Parts: sequence; structure tokens; C-alpha cells
Amino acid sequence: MKGGCLHRLLVSKLCFGLVLLLTVPIIVLLPEGAPVLTIFSTTPEKLKVLSHGILQQQEQEHLGDDGTSVAGFPGPASRSHTHKSRDKVNRDCNYAKGKWVADEKRPLYSGNECKQWLSKMWACRMMRRAHFSYENYRWQPHGCEMPEFTGPNFLKRMKNQTLAFVGDSLGRQQFQSMMCIATGGKYSPEVEDVGWKYGLVKAPGALRPDGWAYQFPVTNATVLFYWSATLSELEPLNTERAVTSYALHLDRPVTFLKKYLNSFDVLVLNTGHHWNRGKFNGNHWQLYADGKPIGNGSRLADLNRAKNLTLHSIARWMDSELARHPQMKVFLRTISPRHFVNGDWNTGGTCGNTIPLSNGSEVLQDHSIDIPAESAVKGTRVKLLDITAISKLRDEGHISNSTFKKASTGINDCLHWCLPGIPDMWNELLFAQI
Repeated sequence: MKGGCLHRLLVSKLCFGLVLLLTVPIIVLLPEGAPVLTIFSTTPEKLKVLSHGILQQQEQEHLGDDGTSVAGFPGPASRSHTHKSRDKVNRDCNYAKGKWVADEKRPLYSGNECKQWLSKMWACRMMRRAHFSYENYRWQPHGCEMPEFTGPNFLKRMKNQTLAFVGDSLGRQQFQSMMCIATGGKYSPEVEDVGWKYGLVKAPGALRPDGWAYQFPVTNATVLFYWSATLSELEPLNTERAVTSYALHLDRPVTFLKKYLNSFDVLVLNTGHHWNRGKFNGNHWQLYADGKPIGNGSRLADLNRAKNLTLHSIARWMDSELARHPQMKVFLRTISPRHFVNGDWNTGGTCGNTIPLSNGSEVLQDHSIDIPAESAVKGTRVKLLDITAISKLRDEGHISNSTFKKASTGINDCLHWCLPGIPDMWNELLFAQI
């Protein structure tokens, strides 16, 4: 196993093998270098990978050198021992390993009321849709205590700080979810638009600005989103032509990050769904590395390899920046899963399931199924916000064929999520770790 016992034959530590018999776990201590048993269960009820050659060192790699990826929420002094115990448990928590559970207190805001922040195309409560049971679940990590996630608690935690989301439309969904949670979904005229501070103003002829930034006067907390589908620097190549092409520098972070990084206290990055030839051709992006164009015969001409280079490059760059800004927390969010069946978005693909948790409710594997993202942050101070396997269980939460129109367009959206919905959980996991 990569990163497990078989790759660490020279390390004089013990590895733990986990054998699951019915529902009773047995911990077997295996000497370093001994065979490791891996049991895979492919039953639809659960996503399982039961196996281990997992060293304590690996846990620290995910937590960071200082072991402080999860901030505690201390209470009165008389309860300090309890909170210290909880903090210790949560410091070792794998938030991506757990179970969806029904919760009558969900959703965290009203999809009918949060019109100030929700894009109409994602507000399923305002659409011709009959099924909303996907709203009434929360994620419970195994062996972890989740802090109460409310708007006031979030704003208190982010007092005098800035949370920035940088990524694609799924990052924008996470941003809108956080805005709805922070305001309780209520109309909030006191929240100030401060996009101008970050150059987020609509250019002449543009449909919208490149992002949004809002400040909450009650605690001086700021939440912003910047659109960058690839997290890479885009350099215009031929501005004199009617259609401009762009050099997409795989090994350079997007300019916005280099310019405004010092303003951020918490940063969430994501990319993934624009790494296909259709998007590259439509946007006139040309691959570059080391300041030079990448030829068709290069290994990096493969867009999966190109994306992986970008993930590793930005994780290393962020790690070098974190050495100078140790109080900043940076997360790479794993990819949000698609659920198209029998085709893609433009070839008749659908996702018509309306029954929650039809494919199971639990995730038991220890590592992310987004292997490139997990690999990219390994050995850095960048944390992994792992939402892929969790979200993969929730295919009923997509927009699907919901529409404002009386007649269906025939196109299903099995990529984006209804809000309120699954991205609210992404933010709850984020809150638990800041």
C-alpha cells in the first residue's frame, strides 16, 4: 500500500491491521514489513476500504507539523478537562470518515428566504421541484465531536478575519452556502459589499465581476469568492485579435492569490471540472510550463497530468507562503462528484434519484478517493478538505431536471447541488477545522 507498511520497511514502528468480523473490530499489531491484509467491500450500502498499514506519522502528515489543524472551542474553566479531551479526539479526527444521519434541525437556512445570496439557478426551493428530503441530513464523523455550526458561531470565530474561497462554480456554491449560513438566510442590509478592496468590480461589458466580497459589521468578518477555474495564472497572448488566447501557466498560481494572499486568514481552494478539452478549447487556453508552451507530444499535454502538476505546484507554493504566515489556514478541497448516468450533461445524462442515501450512508476508508488532491498536499502545511466520498453518497441532492420553466429543457444538472444542500456540509467540516 502506498504510504503504508510496505513502503516504510526501514521505519521501526508498528503498523495496525484492522480486521472486521461482522460488527466487532479486532486490532492486530503487525511488525513492520509484515503482510498487510486489505479487505474491500463493494456492497451498495457502504463505501468501505477496511485495511491498514497506517502509521501515526501519516496522521501527522495530514494534520500538519504542529498538529493544530482543528481549533478547539473552549468553555468555562470548570469544563476545561472535558474540552481538552474533546480537542485531543478532534485533533486526530478524520472528518471524511463517518455517516449521514437524519436531523430535523436541518437545513441550516431557508432556501425560500436566502434570496439575497443564492443564485436563482441553484435555489431549488424556488423551482418546480417536489422532493426536498435531501435537506434533512447532517454528516457525523466517527469518534469526533462537531462544534455547533451556526451563523453567530461562525462570525464569532472569524472575528476580524477573512475567509476566501478561490475556485470554480462549485467553489462559488460553497461561498453562497456560507453566506446563507452566516446570515441565517435572512435579508441582511447591514452586510457591506467590499469587493472593491479586492478588485472585484464588474468590468465594462462583463456579465458579472470575477468574484464577490462581503463584510459583516457585527464581528468585522469578511467572506469572499474569486473565480479561478484552474487556480493557474492566465496570461493574454494576442490581445490585438478579436478572440484572445491565454497562456495557462500550470506552475504559477493565479495572480489574484499572489496579490491578495496577505489579506486572508482562511483560504479554501478547489479545481477539477474544467480540465477537459471542451473547456480549454472554448476558453482558448493553451498549456504552458516553465514559461514555455507545452507541445502535443509532451506528457503534460494530457490534461489529467496537467491538472496534477497544478495541484502540486500550488500546494508547494502555498506551503512556502505558510512559512511566512503561520497563522493562516489553507485548505485544498477535494473534487465534488458528478452523478450523470446514461450520458453526460449534453448527451442525455440524468440523475433522477429522489430517495436519500440509496447508495449507502457511511464512509469508512481512511484515505481520500480524490488521490491527486491528497497526494498534492502530502508533506505540506496545506490541509485537505475531503468531501468527495461523502458527497458521492448524495446523488439525490443535485439540481437534476429542476427548473423554473413550465416545461423541462431536457438537460439535467448532475454536477451542481441544490442549496440548501450538500455544500452546507462542506462548510460545516471547514468550520470544525478552523
